[in-house]
Parts: sequence; C-alpha cells; structure tokens
Amino acid sequence: MQIERKVKLVTEQHNIPKESPMPDFPMKEWSVKIYLLDQAGNEHPANCFTKVQYNLHPSFENPHQVFTEPPFLCKNEGWGEFEMSIDLYTTEKGGKTSIFHDLNFQSPSYEVEQSVTFKNPSQALSQLLRETGPIPNEDETKSAAKSRKTNDSKKRKAPVDFEKMGDALGKLNEDDLLHVIQMIHDHKTDDTYTKNDIEAGEFTVDLFTLPESLAKMIWDFLVDLKMVY
Repeated sequence: MQIERKVKLVTEQHNIPKESPMPDFPMKEWSVKIYLLDQAGNEHPANCFTKVQYNLHPSFENPHQVFTEPPFLCKNEGWGEFEMSIDLYTTEKGGKTSIFHDLNFQSPSYEVEQSVTFKNPSQALSQLLRETGPIPNEDETKSAAKSRKTNDSKKRKAPVDFEKMGDALGKLNEDDLLHVIQMIHDHKTDDTYTKNDIEAGEFTVDLFTLPESLAKMIWDFLVDLKMVY
C-alpha cells in the first residue's frame, strides 16, 4: 500500500548587519520549516516524521543538521544560495524519504510544495496520516465491505427468486406479459432500469433494480399463474 501526501517548505530570509566574505553578497539569516498539507491545502504539523535532517552546503561548519520536533525549523546564516537535500524519517524500517530544496534569496519568503510517498505504513503511521487525508486501501476495503453487507442484506430480504422470475416471464403469453409490463410502468422507481424498443417490439427490464414491493407484486402474480412455486 502507498499513501501520498504533500509537504510544504516555508523559507524566510532577511539581511543581517554582519560582514560578508563576499562584498557583493550581503549576509542573510534564513530559515526553513516543514508542514504537512491536507487535501484542502491546510497546514498540519508534520508529526508523521520522527526527525528531519537538512544536508547543507559543505562550507557550513555543521552541514548535517537534525531536528526532531515539528515544524523542524532549520535556521542559519550565510551569504550564498544553494540546493540542499532534506531527509525525512519515519519510524518505519527503511522509512527515509529524501527531497531537494532550492535555497534562494529572490524574495523575503516563499513556499514550495512537494509530494512524499509512504510505502506500506504501519498502523500507527497510517493513523497519523489519516489526519490529513484518506487511506486508500482502507477506504476501498470499507467501501467493499459496506457494499457486500448491503448486497447480502438485499439477498436476505429479497422475497423472490429473480432467476426463476426471469425464466417465468419469458414463458408468459402476450396478455399476461402486457399485464406485467403495465405493473412495472405503474410502480417502478427512478432506480428501475427499463428499455422500450417500440420498433423491435421489445421491452427490457433489469429485475434487480425493481423496488421490493413491485418485485413481490410480480412474483405473486406468477405464483397465481402457477409459473413459479
């Protein structure tokens, strides 16, 4: 199972009154924060990660910086722009995802969204991810189970045998068949599927879409004709 989420990287920067080793490039204080986004784009604490490691330019005194609390704020000073890699860790075995982030000083602040995929997450991690969106396999399983339960319920409640009904309807004489067709026209619902091909002289109905009361009515009619038992 794979679950995909979006993370938002929020970068802020401003000049600071410190001497720069490069006269044409002023010293900056910059920071990066990481948030998890839900389907509506709202920010949430990225608590699905147990730690985040920022891999900065090798010229930094401490180029590999680790943070363990959301929003995993990484704050530093420098004069140059560069691309960093960011390692996102979960509690899963082999649960590390790496993304890349372009640190630039084009604006005081900017935001970047990136997709992160969680492969075969544990129940605990899935619970955390559920706060920001659906869990695909789980939702499909629940939907399938609900559908099976509904179908089973319909089967238990069905007062007729649709297979026998279909066979019996195909053996009716014209008058009795027209009577059944009229019953369907008079008592069908919006969910009842019918098709009337006048040119071909054919009338089609999906028996499984009949309302229960109508199905019972047709069944009783066939019982009276001794077409079904």
